[in-house]
Amino acid sequence: MRIPVIIFLSSFVIYTEAQASHEDIRSVGCSDAADEEDVKDLNGDEIRYIDFNKKEAVSTLPEFADPINWPGSYENSLGHLAICKNDLGVVKKAEKNPPPEKDPPQSTVYPKDDVELGKENTLICFVNNFYPPPVKVKWTKNDREVKEGVTLSRYYPNSDFTFRQFSTLSFTPEEGDIYACTVEHTALNEPQTKIWESEVSPRAGVGATAFCGVGLTVGFLGVATGTFFLIKGNNCN
Repeated sequence: MRIPVIIFLSSFVIYTEAQASHEDIRSVGCSDAADEEDVKDLNGDEIRYIDFNKKEAVSTLPEFADPINWPGSYENSLGHLAICKNDLGVVKKAEKNPPPEKDPPQSTVYPKDDVELGKENTLICFVNNFYPPPVKVKWTKNDREVKEGVTLSRYYPNSDFTFRQFSTLSFTPEEGDIYACTVEHTALNEPQTKIWESEVSPRAGVGATAFCGVGLTVGFLGVATGTFFLIKGNNCN
């Protein structure tokens, strides 16, 4: 069971407008490791989260969307976390501290833009369906670790209570270069490595590959943008 490690208190609001259904979900999570989550999704796309270090709500809407303010969200989140931690202790006692369930991550590597030799680009390592969070990610170029130009996102909850996270690497593709994204997680017996090589295909093929990759991460985009790339991603099938 995942409950003794982290509990999600989710509120679902389903409403209709112009004959279209929408799903508004808020997820609040806590654990023994002091991990805290409070995320709000609309139709599967994150629209805000609570930054507990800065003690504020952070909007994640795309730039073209109308801005939304979240007054009182941080204070409200603290109340939900208190309930979550209390319930966590009750469940652990009732279940007699069972060992936590673990789900290994699934990862994939793809370029953000069409690949052109000598032109700066970004590699994305998308890590999904793991539990518990987080993961460690390491990049290598031709078997040598690369630290410059690397980013690692915070982890995001999935609807099945697993998590997703992504890392990026700024790079300039050159013929023959081999890049690797290595993921470490408590559910893995050994690190998981995915390889990407600097090979330039015909332009149409490269574009399709890029759209397939972007389609995998529609969860990180706004509603309108996510729908666009999802359609593109489906065309790859």
